[in-house]
Amino acid sequence: MAHDTAGDPITGLKWTRKTTEKIRRALRRTGIAISRNTVARLLKGLGYSLRVNHKKIAGKASPWRDQQFRQITKTRRSFRRNGLPILSVDAKKKEIIGQFKNPGVAWQKTPILVNDHDFRSDGIGMAVPYGVLDIEANRGKIFVGTSHDTPAFAVHALAQWWKGEGRRRYPDAAHLLVLADSGGSNGARTRAWKHEIQTRLCSPFALAVTVCHYPPGASKWNPIEHRLFSEVSKSWAGQPLVSYETMLNYIRTTTTHAGLVVGATLVHRHFPTGQKVTAGQMKRLHLVSHRTLPVWNHTILPAPPAEMWSCF
Repeated sequence: MAHDTAGDPITGLKWTRKTTEKIRRALRRTGIAISRNTVARLLKGLGYSLRVNHKKIAGKASPWRDQQFRQITKTRRSFRRNGLPILSVDAKKKEIIGQFKNPGVAWQKTPILVNDHDFRSDGIGMAVPYGVLDIEANRGKIFVGTSHDTPAFAVHALAQWWKGEGRRRYPDAAHLLVLADSGGSNGARTRAWKHEIQTRLCSPFALAVTVCHYPPGASKWNPIEHRLFSEVSKSWAGQPLVSYETMLNYIRTTTTHAGLVVGATLVHRHFPTGQKVTAGQMKRLHLVSHRTLPVWNHTILPAPPAEMWSCF
C-alpha cells in the first residue's frame, strides 16, 4: 500500500488508488482470505477515506479577463450615476416537473416519496427558467418557459420585464445595461441574441441597450447567480416540483434579509431552436461595438448610430 497511498498533510486524510477488490486479491495471494467489506473496514480503521471528484480546476482564463471586469465595473458605475437600469440575466438549470427528487433537505416528519428514476416521460413537462435581476432595485423576475432556452426566449423575457416592470420603475430611462454570460442563449457571439434585442426590445420601445458579457468561465461572477438563483434554489431545496404552479409559488415566496423580492411568470409560447440570422440581417442592425473589447461590449440602438455613440 505504501506506493499507492496519497494524503493531505494538513488534515491527515489518506486515500488509495487501489480498489477494495484489488486489495482483497493481493491479500489472498499472501494467504489471507477476507471479503471486500472487511477490506473497507480495515482501510477506514487505518485512516483512509473515500474521495470524490471535486470541480476545483478552472479552465484556461482569457488574457483579457481582468480588463473586461474593469470595463464592466466602469460601465456599471456610469449607469448607476445616471439612475439607469442595470440588469443581470441568465438561464437557470432546467427542471423536470413532476414527482422527482430535488436536491437538498427539508424539516418534516416523514420523507417525501419521489420517483426512483428521473425519466422525462414520467413528468408533466420541462421548466426552462430565465431570470432578470434589477440589481439596484434588488428585484428579480423569472420567466418559466415550457419550450426551449433560445435567444428569442431570452429577449422575450427582457421585453416582458420592461413592459411589466421596467418602464414603470424607470419612466425616464431610454437606455439600459444588460450583464450576461458569454455563452448560451445570450452568448456574446450569438447573432440571434443581438437580432432579437434590436427587433423585440430596442426598436419597439425606443430603447438603447448596452450589453456587457462576462468572460468565458466567469459566470459565477454574474450577480444573478448568487443574488437570485441561489436563493430560489434554497426555497425549493428538498421539495419536489410537482407542478408548474408549485414551482412558481416557490419562486414568488423567495426573499432575503437584504430585501430581495421575486416575481414569476409562466410562458406557454413555443420557441423553436435553430434560428438563423444572415450576414445581411446583421449589417442592418443598429449596433455600435465599443472600443474596449468589442466582442464582449456593444450597444444596440433603436435608430441608426449617430456620431455621439462613437465614444464607446
